[in-house]
Amino acid sequence: MLFALLFYISVSNKSTMSSSRSRSSAFFVVLIFIVIVLSQYVFVYSDVGYGIVLSLLITLIIYVTISFLKSRSDLTRLAESLALIPLYVLFTSSLPWFFIDQQFLLPMVYSLILGLCFWHMNEYNMGFKDVGIIKKNALKYALIGMVIAIPTGIIEYLILRPAPAYPNFEYIYLVRDIVYMTFFVAFGEELLFRGIIMNDLKRIYSWKTALIAQGFLFGIMHMSWRSVPEIGFTFAAGILFGYLYHRQEVLHVQ
Repeated sequence: MLFALLFYISVSNKSTMSSSRSRSSAFFVVLIFIVIVLSQYVFVYSDVGYGIVLSLLITLIIYVTISFLKSRSDLTRLAESLALIPLYVLFTSSLPWFFIDQQFLLPMVYSLILGLCFWHMNEYNMGFKDVGIIKKNALKYALIGMVIAIPTGIIEYLILRPAPAYPNFEYIYLVRDIVYMTFFVAFGEELLFRGIIMNDLKRIYSWKTALIAQGFLFGIMHMSWRSVPEIGFTFAAGILFGYLYHRQEVLHVQ
């Protein structure tokens, strides 16, 4: 279906109505969303191997499909940013992590996400300002982030009730986890879902549509916890973070 859609888009002549192209583009994007959800579901609930294969196929199909487009449009840019998700799943699930000390697993995994994001940014000549990272009022936004992070972190803990990583509390582990969560997990997720995907969605759709869409993907990518409440919570959190990100962009432009 993706190839059929591509053929329709690429061979449409100049007389084709813009509304038809918009519907075709929307169908393409929705189809990518559907196959990402499907692959994630298979990966988590059915078979890891099949999930990896599906992620590989999704990535290949997206890049083969957009390679037929004659120019780098906003649609191809969005498709490439969405392809970062199956690429992330593919890399993180297929690399030999058992060779690495488990305490370094989290930063290593999210370093891959950051690497993919920076690669995409370099491909489209995006600077830090283009993804919302600005020096102006940085301290203010950092404090707002802390205020939001504490209650949302508590809520997520109450939902998941994860087993403690260590039997005894030690400050060194607390400091280490704060560094991991701030500079790897939070930075990687915000850069991918808000800085790149939401921005690319806004190039084609309204900011409200982009807000809901990135929140949906953010929730789906937390399916690995196998918790429906966690998916609902991360969807809501993605909406909240996305709205704050959008407001920050609006205020910066003003």
